[in-house]
Amino acid sequence: MGTEHSKNEGRRSMCFLRRGPKLPAWEDALLSGKEPKSLLKQGLRYVSLSLIMKGMTNTPDFLWGLPEVQKLNLSHNQLVVIPPSLGKLDRLAVLNLSDNCLKYLPKEIGLLRNLKVLFVNMNCLTEVPAELSLCRKLEVLSLSHNCISQLPLSFSDLTSLRKLNLSNNRFVQIPLCVFALRNLDFLHLGSNRLENIADSVQYLVNLQIFIIENNNIRILPRSLCFITTLELLNVDYNAIQTVPDDLYLLHQLPRIAWNPMDKGLHITHNPLSRPLPEIIEGGLDALYTYLRNKKEHN
Repeated sequence: MGTEHSKNEGRRSMCFLRRGPKLPAWEDALLSGKEPKSLLKQGLRYVSLSLIMKGMTNTPDFLWGLPEVQKLNLSHNQLVVIPPSLGKLDRLAVLNLSDNCLKYLPKEIGLLRNLKVLFVNMNCLTEVPAELSLCRKLEVLSLSHNCISQLPLSFSDLTSLRKLNLSNNRFVQIPLCVFALRNLDFLHLGSNRLENIADSVQYLVNLQIFIIENNNIRILPRSLCFITTLELLNVDYNAIQTVPDDLYLLHQLPRIAWNPMDKGLHITHNPLSRPLPEIIEGGLDALYTYLRNKKEHN
């Protein structure tokens, strides 16, 4: 009787072990014998899962069976592809895919309707799917250090976007859709191939930080002077020879800035026409006084 009971218990145990498909060895090592849900952490705001620096070349299949995850960090791996199964994680609010080897994002990313923060910097993207514009709650988007040269026009629908980093890409002009993002307070387009700034920049009425350093810009448009919310304007390392007379309207700029982290006007390393270099050495007040006097006498 006892022997038969033991056999039945053994059979039940074996059946339990066989219920799920056997995980690949590397996924099993990742879990260290634990259940996938045991990797989830309950924070103050989000249920999170971090798989940073795991040496992954593929995403683990068990990941797509965790629909409760809200914050997912897959950064600093060697991921080449994010599968369409990403769309199953429709509670995601924060997704970090930075520092991988991704060449594209799946169109199913548009199913992440609760997404607020997306980092895809330091990858190999050449384009961004138009479906991303369906993530209408998106507030922070970093696409820096990729090979992107244009954005879909539908990105103008991302009206909740406040911070956009497009630095270190291949843009030759600021994408038209960017000018429709009226809630932007941070825009980074440094280290691209920009040659001008369109007059439409004036529509970014809430912009506080605008970084366009290390491009090929020759002229700052007068329309830039109407973004009176600017607290940091970085045009270092361009080909600027002169500045618009109305620049003094940017009264929120506190100083001529030299430290990259400081608020103010960054305008060094440009071939400025004389007497601008000497005047700028006297500070922002000296520059604004010069520009006001120049305008009065024109």
